[in-house]
Amino acid sequence: MASNGTDIRRLLDEAPLGRMQIAAIILCILLNALDGFDVLAISFASPGIAAEWGVDRAALGIVLSMELIGMAGGSVLLGNLADRIGRRPTILLCLIVMASGMLAATFSNSVVSLSAVRLVTGLGIGGMLACTNAMVAELANVRTRSLAVALMAAGYPIGAILGGSIASMLLVAGGWRDVFLFGAIVTGIFLPLAFFLLPESIGFLLQKRPQNVLAKVNALLVRMGHSAVDALSPPDAAAPKASFAALFSPGLLRITLLLTASYFAHIMTFYFILKWVPKIVVDMGFAPSAAGGVLVWANVGGLGGALLLSMLSWRIPVRVLVIAAMLISAVMVTLFGQGQSSLSGLALVAAAAGFFTNAAVVGLYAIIAQSFPTSVRGGGTGVVIGIGRGGAALGPIIAGLLFSLNFGLPLVALVMGCGSLFAAAALLMLRPAAVR
Repeated sequence: MASNGTDIRRLLDEAPLGRMQIAAIILCILLNALDGFDVLAISFASPGIAAEWGVDRAALGIVLSMELIGMAGGSVLLGNLADRIGRRPTILLCLIVMASGMLAATFSNSVVSLSAVRLVTGLGIGGMLACTNAMVAELANVRTRSLAVALMAAGYPIGAILGGSIASMLLVAGGWRDVFLFGAIVTGIFLPLAFFLLPESIGFLLQKRPQNVLAKVNALLVRMGHSAVDALSPPDAAAPKASFAALFSPGLLRITLLLTASYFAHIMTFYFILKWVPKIVVDMGFAPSAAGGVLVWANVGGLGGALLLSMLSWRIPVRVLVIAAMLISAVMVTLFGQGQSSLSGLALVAAAAGFFTNAAVVGLYAIIAQSFPTSVRGGGTGVVIGIGRGGAALGPIIAGLLFSLNFGLPLVALVMGCGSLFAAAALLMLRPAAVR
């Protein structure tokens, strides 16, 4: 029988996963897949929005950017909230925000109203990733932690691919509002599922010590198939307090800065591929429809990379896998810039670039979750992802600027591939002991 908080953590780290933990981890994977659909919903709806309201690309760009701003803010603010009030209530709050935002979008009748709705929806989407990242890391045991977090992150492209297919069918049968209505319904369905199936993190309870904490911990231990405990040891006095300031304290400053720099730099390379592939393929003389096919292959490759890294993390340290994926990413992005003689060759190289760049992104989430202590894991994840999302916006902008200066594709691809090299260097500077 476990007798204190330290023993409980050791017990959960060493014991096999129970059915409740597996079900909760699967639910978090599905919640992240829901994020993937919600993010793409506006992209699929945008042609219909432009046609109905007669807006130009500049106005449409405002709508598209509002969600990204909201996601960055949600990652930081709601990630920190999860460290203060708990992972479970914050995830439920994110679902309410997302469902309300998707439903409100169906009633929007102007660029201004839709922009405001997507800004708020983005808060929920960004917060969801930070919260589920922390939740999955704390539900899993030591052996499965990297695998579980990587699989959770892989849910995002799965949701994007499946959701994109469903959105395409909805657009054929109806209008752009149907895409958001579908998203609202599915998100609403997940609310009761999360309410009943998602437990609070025992790690969070042991650290935060809410009222009746012993009864709450024992209830969860019994549901996991373990014996109840008689008492809890005092909370770890050395653990940092749940705050933004703690992330930049001497003990965590190096981890926060290196992970943020690595995520920021690699996401620049990643989004260069995602955003510029269609334009590059068309400029090579291929049809726009063919360019879309190449982008699909880049996403399929990305999903494959995410799943393979998840499996390999079972046997190989995730930091080693991510650094290797980043180095190969730089090579593949540079190779893509050399051009190919055939469309199949372009698709193959794009798929390979997507494979390694997304594998590194997925692995980064696992490293982030393992590098921050329980008391600031949600906030740490949120800050790294929130600030790092700036790289998602900056990458395509830098590439566009280089193209406008008449830099050729080979040189632009080489420069953008260097983002992954910089990210790998930052991870090399991260002490392996920090990746718990």
